[in-house]
Amino acid sequence: MPRFRMTVEYDGGPYVGWQRQENGPSVQGAIEAAVLSLTGETVSVRGAGRTDSGVHAMGQVIHADLSKDWSPYKLQNALNAHLRLAGERVSILDVEAVPEFFDARFSALRRHYLYRIVSRRAPLALEAGKAWWVPKALDHEVMHAAAQRLVGRHDFSTFRSAHCQANSPVRTLDRLDVTRNGELIEIRATAQSFLHNQIRSFAGTLKLAGEGKWTPDDVEAALQARDRKACGPVAPPDGLYFMQVDYPDVITDRRRPISDTDDDADLS
Repeated sequence: MPRFRMTVEYDGGPYVGWQRQENGPSVQGAIEAAVLSLTGETVSVRGAGRTDSGVHAMGQVIHADLSKDWSPYKLQNALNAHLRLAGERVSILDVEAVPEFFDARFSALRRHYLYRIVSRRAPLALEAGKAWWVPKALDHEVMHAAAQRLVGRHDFSTFRSAHCQANSPVRTLDRLDVTRNGELIEIRATAQSFLHNQIRSFAGTLKLAGEGKWTPDDVEAALQARDRKACGPVAPPDGLYFMQVDYPDVITDRRRPISDTDDDADLS
């Protein structure tokens, strides 16, 4: 069956998350319903990573197997038409035909996330639901210095949800940068895989450093504690975006990248 790789954008606000669930609408379910409406086929689409309720995406990658060998351009337009008619807050940005052994999850080399904080006294109007409003001044340089204590290969038990189902808390964090542009503070994270709530846990902890309540040493001590109780408050999902997935330039065989773990949680 022809396999198609798709890049997806969505507003996570109306959904219980990426993964299909019984307690409400999901992004996965919306796309599968659009495929069913278009083709009459019941398919299971596979994503590069899962996201929690309220988390957004600008570059989620998925794949789906269809019986018809569609033109990627026509498939993109047709799926977007069905998503739009259904009132979904989901858009297919790109479609590409790929070999049958391409896997949106297991072929991934790195995943990139962004967390957005708006630091100002006035509440959010246009950005409500799209960023974390913090009505206090934050020192982004201290936040960045603290973030560097978390980069590298560590046991991230402190920064994962108590409900995380990953077998191991060990991950390699390639990047955790904090920058500022006016009122907007951006936290950018890159790794092959993430633990459940890991980035939101980072964001909440780094906020404490930005407020002057914690020092970079305190953040490192929390990491070394390997104890969820040592973590700062978990930041809300509003500010988190799944930005991009990196793959090998050419996928020529069935071999998978060397992974931290095969139980990729990625419910960041």
